[in-house]
Amino acid sequence: MQKKIVVTGGTGRFGLVLKKIKTKHKMFFPNKSELNILNYKNITNYIKKNKPNIIIHLAGLSRPMKIHDEKIAKSIDLNIIGTSNITKACAEKNIKLIYFSTNYVYPGKKGNYNESDGLLPTNNYAWSKLGGEAAVHLYKNSLILRICMTEKPFVHKAAFVNVKNNFIFQEDVADILMKLLDKKGVINIGGKTQYIYDFAKKHNKKIKKIYLKKNSDIGVPFDSSMNILKLKKILNTKA
Repeated sequence: MQKKIVVTGGTGRFGLVLKKIKTKHKMFFPNKSELNILNYKNITNYIKKNKPNIIIHLAGLSRPMKIHDEKIAKSIDLNIIGTSNITKACAEKNIKLIYFSTNYVYPGKKGNYNESDGLLPTNNYAWSKLGGEAAVHLYKNSLILRICMTEKPFVHKAAFVNVKNNFIFQEDVADILMKLLDKKGVINIGGKTQYIYDFAKKHNKKIKKIYLKKNSDIGVPFDSSMNILKLKKILNTKA
């Protein structure tokens, strides 16, 4: 069945990737002036006009990571208040909400975190995304995706040799997303657990090695890898 899907933040990095995929659904990618997540009336007017079945909420503040330390008001407004506004608007019209969160909401010490494990963000970016999660959790017709993704090709010239995660390319996430539209709750999305350097080297043989120090203040955890068994079971069911 064809659905009408609105993508907030549709002009951002992942939104541009999502635009390229082939789908039977009717997709809307409003810019900031068309859909302002900080203006509740603007949100409800846009919903009234376009009548979506699903809102995929990408809009927010992400990189550079340090901006969440330097401009906390902006981080709070866009990632917490903006997400709360979208959640309230979806709840008012019973619209399915899909929220993009991050694997950084997990403590990042032991890795292999599953969806029911305890949360303890290691940087302000992750705290702001968890703040958004708090609002979305209140609304049962929702899906929270905790994602570990990156651009293709790998954008950095160096990669950590001693930091593990589940990097997956944005294009792969876009394909997976279309298979999760009817799901609810929380799902981890990522690829194989490995050191970032090993992931990057497969696609760039000239990538340089760097090491994360124990007393580093950059907010990157040593092992934020996720258990993706739940995702694998869903995808196998769909196959």
